[in-house]
Amino acid sequence: MKDTFTLYTLDVSVTGDPHTFACGHTIGHAFTAKGENIIFDELNNQFSMYALAALLPLLPAKQRPTVANDWMTSDDTIACPDPHCGAQFVISRRDQTTYQRSDVTKTPHPTL
Repeated sequence: MKDTFTLYTLDVSVTGDPHTFACGHTIGHAFTAKGENIIFDELNNQFSMYALAALLPLLPAKQRPTVANDWMTSDDTIACPDPHCGAQFVISRRDQTTYQRSDVTKTPHPTL
């Protein structure tokens, strides 16, 4: 058994009609999820902690390879958690990176 697995790098960006925004979102503000890291490229690229909290549970699932009929493969737009806000967040899969299991956990693999 190989000690490797692959994950997609994800780009998450704010979209929608800014006239319907109830929160402090800005069109185009974004971050990247690569492995276990969240990367904000711009110095003043703010992102709502409430929106981030709503997105976080989806990111590890979206990073993993899925089959074509899985909704996680095709659905990429998530609504703002504030029901009065019209902002949306698009999660785009990019390239895949291969990781070593032994680099991300010290728990022994049960079958190795």
